[in-house]
Amino acid sequence: MRRLNNRTNLVFGLLIVIAIAVSGCGSTASPAAEPAAAAPVAAVQDAAPLDLPLTIDAKTVNSLRGNPDVVLIDVRENDEYAAGHIPEATLIPLGQLSSRLNEIPKDKTVVAVCRSGNRSGQATELLRQAGFDAHNMDGGMISWEQAGFDIQR
Repeated sequence: MRRLNNRTNLVFGLLIVIAIAVSGCGSTASPAAEPAAAAPVAAVQDAAPLDLPLTIDAKTVNSLRGNPDVVLIDVRENDEYAAGHIPEATLIPLGQLSSRLNEIPKDKTVVAVCRSGNRSGQATELLRQAGFDAHNMDGGMISWEQAGFDIQR
């Protein structure tokens, strides 16, 4: 019985430690670190005034077509792009993206597109880390085609 109580106390103690650690995960950074982290975000927001969520649906992307402040980047491979893509999309395969960042304007909102939304999610993360105002099209070309929007071949 005593051994059970010791294990229970140990488990309870670990749960308390985990709860304390997790509760600190959402807190803001120390005041010294805050200005450095806030500066790039403010600069991107000033350059790209569109207020979009991180992940946007095909209908929203379709409404952004033709907007001079938006760049669509298709991160699929050449053969996938050739089989059908959003007419305004520029092809930069995910494997080449980090070496071709200079081809993407930093003062524009970037929407990444792939087949299903997985690779474009990775691309969005990479672009955001590089200082771009980047967003992922949820569902990729699968959702685009299902919605019946234009496809260029």
